[in-house]
Amino acid sequence: MSIRTLAETLHISRANAYARVQRLRETNVIRGFRADVDHVAAGMGTSAYVTVNLRQAEWRVVGDRLRRLPGVVHIALVGGDFDVIMLVRAKDNTDLRRLVLDEIQGMPEVVNTRTLLVFEEFEPPTAAAMWEE
Repeated sequence: MSIRTLAETLHISRANAYARVQRLRETNVIRGFRADVDHVAAGMGTSAYVTVNLRQAEWRVVGDRLRRLPGVVHIALVGGDFDVIMLVRAKDNTDLRRLVLDEIQGMPEVVNTRTLLVFEEFEPPTAAAMWEE
């Protein structure tokens, strides 16, 4: 949102809003700005969460390889029944199958994967809405 809209939303002056945003950028609270991309319109109509179990000593190597795969949107190292969960986007099911079976399961450090196909996604509230509450 623009500084003007931010200032109006927070009921502060534009100068104050600008100074606050600058301070948040300088302290790396705000690390950057991103485009809100419609992944379906961009040709990535299939989404899935992929859980991965791997050889424990190899998680750094696998993490680096996973980050370089096309279509990987988010990666988290987690505790529980699996070691890694990833959100991936693909053109279609064929592209998703290639990514999971060939690319991810093809890594020797990967023990197994589970794929959870996303049927529908819901957008969370905006950051501005979180601060309004």
